[in-house]
Amino acid sequence: MSIRVISTNQAPGAIGPYSQAKEVNGLVYISGQLPIDPETGKMPESIAEQTTQCMKNVIAIVKAAGGTEKNLLRCELFIRDMASFGEINTAYAKFFEEDPPARAVVEVSALPKGAMIEIQAVAMIC
Repeated sequence: MSIRVISTNQAPGAIGPYSQAKEVNGLVYISGQLPIDPETGKMPESIAEQTTQCMKNVIAIVKAAGGTEKNLLRCELFIRDMASFGEINTAYAKFFEEDPPARAVVEVSALPKGAMIEIQAVAMIC
C-alpha cells in the first residue's frame, strides 16, 4: 500500500497540522476546505460565494491528484446556519451537470476563521 500526499497552490494551504489531501489505493481523502481564495487569502462574504470558493478549492485538489469533479464520491458540508441550505444547494449544484456525489450537510456552531461553510470530500482516481 502506498500513500501519496496531494498538495497544490491552487487551493489554500493548511492552517494547521494536516495535508490538503492524501491518496491511498486510488481514494483521495480531501481535508476540509474553507472558502479562502488561494490567490488573495481572503474569503467572500455571501454563503453562495463561500460555497463556490470551497468547491473550487476541493476541485483544485482533485485535479492535483489527477481527477476532475466527476471523480468525487462524497462531500461533507459543515455549515453555520441551516437556513442557508437553499442558497448552498444552488451554488453547489452548478458544479455537477449530472450524477452529483453522495453528500451530507451538518450544521455546526462555528468554523475556523469565521467561515460560514467548510467542505471535505473523498474522490476515486483510477
